[in-house]
Formats: sequence, C-alpha cells, structure tokens
Amino acid sequence: MKKYSVLLVHCHDIGRHLGCYGINSVASENIDAFAGEGVRFAQSFCTAPSCSPARASLFTGRYPHCTGVMGLCHNSFGWDLNSGERHLAGFLKKADYSTAAAGITHEISSDPKKWGYDFADGKLFAEEVTNSAIQKLREFRGNKEKPFFMSVGFLEPHRLPAETTGGELGMIMMDHDFLGIHIQPDESLGLVIPGYLKDTPGTRRELAELQGAIRHVDQQFGRIMETLRVLGLEESTLVIFTSDHGIAMPRSKCTLYEPGVSVPLILRLPEREGWHGGKIIPHMVSTMDITPSILSLTGLSIPHNIHGKSFTALLDGKSYKPRSCLFTEMTYHDYYDPRRAVRTERYKLIANLSTAPFAMDPSQSWRPRSDVMGPNLKAAYHDYLELYDLRDDPYELRNLTYDSHYEAIQKLLCDLLFNYMQETEDPILKGAVISPQHTAVVSMLQNCAD
Repeated sequence: MKKYSVLLVHCHDIGRHLGCYGINSVASENIDAFAGEGVRFAQSFCTAPSCSPARASLFTGRYPHCTGVMGLCHNSFGWDLNSGERHLAGFLKKADYSTAAAGITHEISSDPKKWGYDFADGKLFAEEVTNSAIQKLREFRGNKEKPFFMSVGFLEPHRLPAETTGGELGMIMMDHDFLGIHIQPDESLGLVIPGYLKDTPGTRRELAELQGAIRHVDQQFGRIMETLRVLGLEESTLVIFTSDHGIAMPRSKCTLYEPGVSVPLILRLPEREGWHGGKIIPHMVSTMDITPSILSLTGLSIPHNIHGKSFTALLDGKSYKPRSCLFTEMTYHDYYDPRRAVRTERYKLIANLSTAPFAMDPSQSWRPRSDVMGPNLKAAYHDYLELYDLRDDPYELRNLTYDSHYEAIQKLLCDLLFNYMQETEDPILKGAVISPQHTAVVSMLQNCAD
C-alpha cells in the first residue's frame, strides 16, 4: 500500500468563520479554493472548545478526558498527554515517516520529540511558521523516496495583548484583540454578524479585526500550497486544513454551543479517487476522526482504544455508517467549568457540572466589546441541564429542559450521555477533577511545612 505524505495545517480559533462555510464577508480565497478542489465536511466538530484538549483529541483520536489533557498545556496550567498515549507523529515515525512540527504543538507541554517529532521549531506566528514549513518541504523534496508528516500550527487568529498590537484607545493593560503589527481590520467584503451576537459597534469592530487575522492566515496557507505545487509534492500529499475550535467571540470559544465546537475540516489528495474534486460531505464528523483516517489511509492498524471513526471508507466510496451522535466536553480552560454534551442531527443536551457563569468569556478583556444574544454571560449562571432543538433554534437561545413536550427526547439524550461517560471512564463521574497546578501547590505547601 502506498504511503502518502501528510500535511496537517491547523490554526487557533477560526471555527467555520470562512467563505467556504457561508461567511461571505471573510477574505479566505486560498482556503475557499482548496475546498473547491478538495473535500469539505459540512458538519465537522471538535471534541472540546478549548485549545489543548481539542488538539489532544485531534492528534490521538481519543476524548480529552482519556488523553490526560483536560485543560491548557502552557505555563502553569501544565496539562500533558498521559504517558501511555500515542500521538499521530509517533504512529507515523514508527512507520518510517519523516516527522516535523512547524509552529505550535499546543496539545503537549513536554518535549515534542517524546511524542514522535523529529523536528519542532516552537514558532508561533503564521508568517514565521510558514517560512519554517516551506523550508522543511524543500528538505522533504530532497528525499522523495521517504514520506513525510508535518504539522503546521498557526497562532492566528488567536487574540493578542492589545498593548503589543496597537489596539484601540481605551483598552487597558493586557486587554486582547485580534490585531498585530502585521494585521489590519478587514471589511473589504462587508461584515456578517453571527446570529448569536448583537449587531453593535463593538461587535463590528471585533469582527473586522477577526476578518483581518483570518485573511492573514489565508495568505500564509496559500504560500504553503503554492510551495507544494512548485516542488511537485501536491499530487501525493494529503493536505488537511482544520482548527482547534470556534472563534474567540462570546458564546463561541469556551462553550459547548454550536459556534464553540464547529470547526472546518477540508482535505485534498489528488492522487486518490474520491479525495478531491470539490465534494461536500454532509455527515457529522469529529476532528478526532483525523488520526484513525490517516492511519487507515497509510495502511497502519488502528488501535482498539481509539475513539475516532475513520472516514477513509466514506471517501473511497465503500460501506460507511455515519455517526448518529457526537460527544463534546469541557473541563478546564481559564478556570474549572466542567460541561459534557451530546449532539444528534437535531438535538443537543448539555450537562453543567458546576455553578459557573452562563458561558466562559473568551475575549480576554476587562470590558468585552461584543454583545451576545441571550443571557448576560457574567450575571447568569448554568442551569443543571440545557436542551436545544438545533433545527428550530440554531443559535441555542431557548432551553427546552423544562418543556414537558421534550421529556422523552431529554431522557434519551441523558441516557446516551451518561452511558458514554461510563464507557469512556470519564473521571468527572467520581468527583471534581483537580488540576496540575492544584497538585503542584499542595506539594509546595507540604515541602514548606516539612
């Protein structure tokens, strides 16, 4: 079986806020063209609306609460993959692939080489990451007999500290916006206001900034794709474009609502029938499905403990049973906010396991500029359960938990969610999940007391 090379491009916080997913005010011409040539999954989701847990699932094919990454990996957050986990880079390195990571490896806090990367540059910003990726592609071109796997991770369009980006007047120290000295707001194609946000001047300013950051990401993606073409690598290289989770706007990132867990998933492999040609796949898929799909494509066995579902057969035109439901979760991001959810084609049930503000605010600002539809995020608190009819209420503004007409639906979804949590041994069933910082501080106190 032929071993195709794999180029996996992922960025922070872009969600499906792209032209090819219907947001026609976003200048994403390179990504849109890629979707037009490749395969676009119309209903693609992450497992978690938090950066590191979502990536841990992407690169292992397993749910965050099973990988050990239930919060952020950087700084004192300190989450990392459990020692027994297997990373996509490790799978492919063992299969004699050259492996490299250009840019962020935010699914781990330990050395990337431990998980299978031969090379990792640790860069952050899209332009410098792209420069590094292009250099590695040239090196791979020099050894065409050996397949390669490269993860390319962009920081943008993540928010950045405003004092380093020239943010608008009135923002205070450490407020964040989407700009950088290399990014300008973009309203060249207008603005589309998502239905979960109010159309206010603050919302418009932030979305214009976000569109400028996405345009920059799109330009760097275009540079990578052009390099593949010039080097003669595009025909035999599986290219995948995705993201960790939704955009960093209120009621999106850091929530289990649709905008928080909806992500792009676009791929292209010109040499393989069914893996290109502008196809649109309507079935629900998870970014957790990427690892088993790559393993299947490259002829490697899929370990029994992988939760993801390979879509290789689907693209090859063979027998494939679509998912009837998807599970998503959040445990930690900025703070402890444990939530679990199950989604079918029509309904979603969210279980909130703590008394926390209605939705975690991802604006990283003292005075958020955008306004949301629905409850005040900081004055309202979680209901125990939330039930939504996604067909009639796509922005999840009306909780049906207390509507007796939906009692049977709620019971069915509760059964699905609880059984899944039991089957996957979700640690939250046994009580509150403590963080690495908690463990470290208790150890410090004990050492001082000794």
